[in-house]
Amino acid sequence: MNKPVVLITGASQGIGAAIAKIFAKEVRGVRLALVARSEKNLKVVARACGKLASGTAMAGEGAAVEVFVCDVSDDASVGAMAAAVKKRFGAVDVLINNAGVFAGATFAETKVAEFDRIVAANLRSAFLVTQAFLPAMVKGKRGDIFFMSSIAGLEAYPNGAAYCAAKFGVTGLAQVLRAETKATGVRVCCVHPGATWSPSWSGSGVAAERIMPAADVARAFLDIYRLSRNTVVEEIVLRPQLGDL
Repeated sequence: MNKPVVLITGASQGIGAAIAKIFAKEVRGVRLALVARSEKNLKVVARACGKLASGTAMAGEGAAVEVFVCDVSDDASVGAMAAAVKKRFGAVDVLINNAGVFAGATFAETKVAEFDRIVAANLRSAFLVTQAFLPAMVKGKRGDIFFMSSIAGLEAYPNGAAYCAAKFGVTGLAQVLRAETKATGVRVCCVHPGATWSPSWSGSGVAAERIMPAADVARAFLDIYRLSRNTVVEEIVLRPQLGDL
């Protein structure tokens, strides 16, 4: 696609930032809409994307990068962000629902407020953002929607009551949307990574070889996007080679 518009939520760090950078580096003329709550961190990622694109794109085809500060779990905030993105770029071609947070606790110890926070950040956000941009994709009979689930969206584990519930919900949401849109030209993919490097792993004591680099997970998004329109990857599981996280 010529100069696609790629919107990434949770783009200020971790996998989201890695996805932004690989699209900027390898997709000529890409237009990036980077979404998160931290404007400061988003601007750092935006500058990095601009530098990566300038070294690889042909004259006049470098990445256009804009940041959009938004709480993607809030309906009004998502509405304002969507309007701003549409005004700046028009329709979104690739939507990557990457935003999310993690917190661990047993079922009995999980507070209602914490449960609501985890579900809102991981599941409600994907629902709200997808609803905002799906109609234009269906109308245009083309688009790619990615949902960031997790191994925790396929396999339950102790001390993950809220997170597993949220990610199982993301998996189900993606499957429903795939079933509803397969005849429209819109592709839907649900990604299930295992342990992937992010700032939250700092000081964890977990050996580096047990954690995947964020750049590897990001490349999976790009490679799936590059497949012909006759092919869709409905779900993909990515695990560290040791396979225990």
